[in-house]
Amino acid sequence: MKLRGTAQLRDMTVGSPAEHILFFSLPLLAGNVLQQLYNMVDSWVVGNFVGDTALAAVGSAFPIIFLFVSLFIGLGIGSTVVISQFYGAGEMNRVRDAVDTAYTATMVLAVPISVGSFLLSGPILQMMKLDAAAVGPAKIYMQIVSVGLIGSIGYNTNAGILQGLGNSKTPLLFLSIATVLNIILDLLFVICFHWGTFGVALATIIAEWVSWVLGTIYINRVYGDQFRIRPLHWRADRRLLSQIFKIGLPAGIQNALMAVGSMAVFARVNAYGYGFTAGYNVANKIDCFAFLPIQSIANAATTYTGQNIGAGRLDRVKLGTHASMKMSILWSVIAAAVVVPLAGPLMWLFSKSPEVIASGVLYLRWVMPCYILFTFLMVLGSVMRGAGESVVPLLSTLLSVWLGRVVLCYFLDLHFGKEYMFACFGGGWLLGALLAGGYYLSGRWKRHGSLTEEKTVENVE
Repeated sequence: MKLRGTAQLRDMTVGSPAEHILFFSLPLLAGNVLQQLYNMVDSWVVGNFVGDTALAAVGSAFPIIFLFVSLFIGLGIGSTVVISQFYGAGEMNRVRDAVDTAYTATMVLAVPISVGSFLLSGPILQMMKLDAAAVGPAKIYMQIVSVGLIGSIGYNTNAGILQGLGNSKTPLLFLSIATVLNIILDLLFVICFHWGTFGVALATIIAEWVSWVLGTIYINRVYGDQFRIRPLHWRADRRLLSQIFKIGLPAGIQNALMAVGSMAVFARVNAYGYGFTAGYNVANKIDCFAFLPIQSIANAATTYTGQNIGAGRLDRVKLGTHASMKMSILWSVIAAAVVVPLAGPLMWLFSKSPEVIASGVLYLRWVMPCYILFTFLMVLGSVMRGAGESVVPLLSTLLSVWLGRVVLCYFLDLHFGKEYMFACFGGGWLLGALLAGGYYLSGRWKRHGSLTEEKTVENVE
């Protein structure tokens, strides 16, 4: 039985694949834009009202925080896939079991991850060879965010549940509220109270907690007759927990590898001083912002694939993959054509320092033209993950980030200088895209079948 009584849910097993993916991705895009605004507003505030040292500190702390939340992002992806497959098959009793299982796993793991993030902040920052002047502010920012990490974890868990049901609009609503709150608190804490990086971090965790609490209240009111969010109700289905981890753990490790890879590149960038680091940080945020439409289409492809795998519609999966690729390639060309010529003015918005601007322009001119390669890596990995294949996307990322980006970064810097080190991004994406594309064409990712074929329920109260 399907959920009734709401127009927010999208059944992707019927109708135009391109239309479903496009319109499902639009709220995801808006949500991703808002999440990037979180980071960009933080950078803008500290860059303009605190200084380049604080700008380098906030940017350097971000990949470390992302490293620790990667597991939960992976669990959210695993939950989305499992829920979307059962929803596509119309098995709402299994959707309820999946929701309970996902929240139990999240709550059990949240505390140790937050504590680990807090305690390891100092040693990790030292390993990144961050400029001494930026270490203190970066450690403060990271430890404050670590204390409130459960808010971000809870929001992402709620978003994963709703997206599995085909609802990409509601998470956007609460993220919008959190983003506006974050901007207001950033300005209040930094400009009025002069709290620096501490104020930026505090604003972030307050906003994230608000988005989590409001999302939980909404889910319980709207879908309470089918399932409820009960954070302290320990109920897990062993078989579903295994499936969520089977899909989500490789995705979490994939995100962690990307974070560690970013930290390794940061260590090389940091060797040229905080001005060069600050420029890299800002340009990286502009780059991420420009890539959001492709990321959103790829995320939509995961839910679309999951629902159609659950309904046994492999023919529609192929059509959806083609539609996702066409839309993503078109955007990658547009983004490069716009950002590369405007790289200088865009950097100027965040810093007036010539060194910071030059560093950011260098990065953008190397990275943006290579977006098409990243498009193949993202979309094909998301489709395979929606079908239950999570190992190959992990391996393609491992190849892309470590053998490609990190090794090439150090090699190019050593032999050709810092002006060429950012070519490592395109080289890494090429390696990952070749592996992902070859495996997709082999068709072996289809062998997992639908999770709905497994009917056994084993609950642990």
